[in-house]
Amino acid sequence: MSERIITERQTVNPERHLSDGLDTYKLTMGQMALEKYPDAEVTFTLKNRSGDFPLAKHIDIPTLRERFDEIRDKGFTPEEIAYFAGIKAQNGEARFDEQYLTFLADLTLTDVAIDLNPETDDLQISATGPWANVSLWETVVMSEVNEQYYVNLLKKEGKDLEMVWAEGNRRLDEKIARLKEYPHIKFSDFGTRRRFSAAWHEHVTARLADELPDTFVGTSNPWLAYKYNLAPIGTYAHEMPMVYAAMADQAKENPLTGHAQMMDDWYERYGKDLSIALTDTFTSEFFFSDFTKEQAELWRGLRHDSGDPIDFGEQAIKFYESQGVDPKTKTIIFSDGLDIDMIITLADHFDGRINIMFGWGTSLMNDLGVRPNNFVMKPTSVNHTDTVKLSDNVGKHTGPEEQVQRYIRLTEARHEVGAVLATV
Repeated sequence: MSERIITERQTVNPERHLSDGLDTYKLTMGQMALEKYPDAEVTFTLKNRSGDFPLAKHIDIPTLRERFDEIRDKGFTPEEIAYFAGIKAQNGEARFDEQYLTFLADLTLTDVAIDLNPETDDLQISATGPWANVSLWETVVMSEVNEQYYVNLLKKEGKDLEMVWAEGNRRLDEKIARLKEYPHIKFSDFGTRRRFSAAWHEHVTARLADELPDTFVGTSNPWLAYKYNLAPIGTYAHEMPMVYAAMADQAKENPLTGHAQMMDDWYERYGKDLSIALTDTFTSEFFFSDFTKEQAELWRGLRHDSGDPIDFGEQAIKFYESQGVDPKTKTIIFSDGLDIDMIITLADHFDGRINIMFGWGTSLMNDLGVRPNNFVMKPTSVNHTDTVKLSDNVGKHTGPEEQVQRYIRLTEARHEVGAVLATV
């Protein structure tokens, strides 16, 4: 299988499916967005975190715009909709209801604005539309930008694609060999947004499914999950609490109340199946102050996506113990900046103390000896109200500075109240 892919799928294939540029959580979030806030207008904006390496240097805007037009015009195929309809929750019921499946089948994605930013001389991409619609562009835009970027980079630098793939396979060989020594380590592919290319993504997925069938537990990519009969992995991303917070802000409420509302709505909609809580949208310190004893008991676990992973794991164990919950009954999914060494370190450190899994992205799907990009595309406004994300890494904060500082003050006020209550 891997040899067939490497010889037949060297270049961008315009016949690819829309779902091969998605993460599954785009669908789970989209269903709830359609149910709860069908009229919310959301803007997503691309941000290059590595300003020293402008994306525009290796992107042809007309070609990229043409590619987005092709994706929008094609939409989801009946084959994709049929697959989504067949995804089951643990209770045997359909994950996606008829209303949402009909919405996807009839979908025409909103337009994407692509320009060159005159101030940064870098790529400027945004999309605005109904939340359940425009949200689907995020991972698609990111994967397509990477696809074109690396095609053009290799051409300009005179690098042979086959040799780059060979280096990628050599590195993948090493990862697989090491993981075979740790059969207790379980991981899934989280690499759609940061992949080198769709062809390489499929090649790696095929190898992992074949060579590590008991270790590789699934993929966030719904098309590859369908094609290789893997579990489609995904719950929710930062956009969910970010949008809810902005909606609360628009209603003249403390935006942080949106986080609790989102958590309640999510559990009511998906129950225990998808109850892995993302902890760092407004810092993990805030999350643990907002996560109730009842939620600690009900939710299956947590996802770590910024900050020191060992410190976070220790904090999570301490939190569960403080709530009278056995950490061994809970799971942490680590998903931030993982490489094979960190995965093994974390597996050894927390062995027997709490269940852990790994959502492996960039260094799994973009490790071929070429520098990986570092950019994101997140919601930046909801009904013209700015959104904010407060990461455990200060450099990952997003939003206008005035709004960021306001959210920081609100989280600090929450911590002060919590400290006082703890002494009562």
